[in-house]
Amino acid sequence: MAAITIVFAVAGCGMSSQPRPAPPVAAPPAPGAPNDPAALDARDVNAWLDGLLPAALQRTGIAGAAVAVVDDGEILTARGYGHADTGDGDIDAVPVDPDRHLFRVGSVSKLVTATAVMQLVQRGDLDLDRNIEDYLDFTLPRRYEQPITLRHLLTHTAGFEERIAGLIGAEGTRVDLRKTLVTDPPEQIYQPGTVPAYSNYGNALAGYLVEHVSGTPFEEYVATNVLARAGMTSSSFAQPLPAPLAERMSNGYDNAAAPAGPFEIVGAPPAGALSATATDMARFMLAQLGEAVGDEPLLDRPTRELMQRPALDATSLGTLADGPRMALGFFDESRNGRRIVGHGGDTIYFHSHLQIYPDERAGIFISLNSSGNGQMDSVKLRQAVLDGFADRYFPARSGPTTGSVDPATSAEHAALAAGTYETSRGIRSNFLTVTGLVGRTEISVVDDNRLLFQPAPLSDAPAHYEEIAPWVWREVGGQRTVAMRVTDGSVDAIVVDPAFTLLPVEPARSSATAVPVIAGSAIVLLFAILAWPIAAIVRRRLGLPGRDRAGRTARILSRVAVGATVLALLGWVLSVITIMGLQDVPGAVLRTVQVLQLIGLLGVLPAAVALVDDVRRRVGWSRVVGSGLILLALAGAGWFAVEFKLLATSISY
Repeated sequence: MAAITIVFAVAGCGMSSQPRPAPPVAAPPAPGAPNDPAALDARDVNAWLDGLLPAALQRTGIAGAAVAVVDDGEILTARGYGHADTGDGDIDAVPVDPDRHLFRVGSVSKLVTATAVMQLVQRGDLDLDRNIEDYLDFTLPRRYEQPITLRHLLTHTAGFEERIAGLIGAEGTRVDLRKTLVTDPPEQIYQPGTVPAYSNYGNALAGYLVEHVSGTPFEEYVATNVLARAGMTSSSFAQPLPAPLAERMSNGYDNAAAPAGPFEIVGAPPAGALSATATDMARFMLAQLGEAVGDEPLLDRPTRELMQRPALDATSLGTLADGPRMALGFFDESRNGRRIVGHGGDTIYFHSHLQIYPDERAGIFISLNSSGNGQMDSVKLRQAVLDGFADRYFPARSGPTTGSVDPATSAEHAALAAGTYETSRGIRSNFLTVTGLVGRTEISVVDDNRLLFQPAPLSDAPAHYEEIAPWVWREVGGQRTVAMRVTDGSVDAIVVDPAFTLLPVEPARSSATAVPVIAGSAIVLLFAILAWPIAAIVRRRLGLPGRDRAGRTARILSRVAVGATVLALLGWVLSVITIMGLQDVPGAVLRTVQVLQLIGLLGVLPAAVALVDDVRRRVGWSRVVGSGLILLALAGAGWFAVEFKLLATSISY
């Protein structure tokens, strides 16, 4: 089931901040503690990177890395580590060259897409707050009357649920952006502007608006108006890459010992298809900092500043606006009291992150071409580099702010927050609702007025939080903050990262209820299937009489329901595993599994008849108990199927 939590981090699914492990390579200084910065020059940065990355690659089994740092209008350094090609047999390994080798940057691509959108906003061709249906040439299904705007798309608040199908295609897959968006669009499950919920579909939709309004295919528009203008001559959204760039593409690996993977085809190109060198990404950072790197600026200063500041306020977000917020494409990733905006991105093989410091005119980009030996290796290494850069060159200039909430009030707020939560980035309308059972967060009260997050937001470790302002909580010993929103006397949302929100789990769908019900039901049904033939064999060998014909129809139908339910549950497990491995499951297969599940649900009726008949006829306590358990198991599996949308009419994923 680990694949369920990993899949949302791949291919155009990249997050601003991947799950953050507790402390990386070295513990940072106390949050907010004053510290003298190191000299931000090429010599010091190179020495720092050289001391960190080679050993880290060796330790984690990551094949190669490329890093670029910019400062004060220039590329301070660009470094390559490890190998772009690990070699095979007689083929020599090829070291990473940050000027030559292209890496897939995953969802860092969204910053390029957002830049293209903002160019059209600057020209007056698009309006951030106009209904996007005024620009589209197809009808977008909506659950809410409130219009969806470009501002919503760029801040991940349009309300779309997650979509997995088509994220990554096999090499040679043909991509049609409009077809991708029109075919089985995801459900809108949140009111626009109210719940940050990361959405590849939303960003791809913004990219299509660029294509449709400009009259130029998205890849061509970006190549001419963003990449070329930023001097990014070794970058492209094309899939496959043109020959001159394809021969410079770094291989991607599961780990350094694994064979090279294929070139990944991202199904929604605006959300994650960019291939680029580290030095080109450095030029993009400089362009976003307002430096003249090409023939003309990407954006004028007012538009650039608009793009990099928080884009939604309390009008729609309520008190969630007091926590981390999205800019227009950028995530707020501030640290040490310094304003940092950035974006992370992942494909199956590549893992990248870009951060810029608008006030200090600096930035850093890192990309890895492997996941590493452990599930969290690429996450830990990127975070170590990003946090290490901030703490070394831009440390806090003053001590941490102190809390301003009295203990009694904080205790009341903590009590309201306690409970089980699931991420807003999920699926709620079809059978993949079941994936919400994995990766939940338990929040409990400790020390009367502190909260224990298990695991901590975007982490694999627990963490304590204390309230520093009404409904704003900060990690004890850390710098992460979360904000809560209360509706009708209960917490209805906790924003933990600009595009990721925790939502309370309904009691009926809690793991404590759902898992025992479905596990117990499955065990009983499996035992029944095994027990029936064994019992028949024993009766024949011992010459015992069989059941009389009375009630036979009900018994047969209930047995059919038991078999159908077991097959359905097996089918769902295999289907979910396949989908989470980014492989398609034919619709006919899913419909067949649904039919089996429906037969099992309808089998509750004959199972009840069989139980009543057994009691009435006094067939013996063992048979009555068996019939009762079968009825309960069929009812439990049926309840689970209804509650987790296994029988939903939509099978789009």
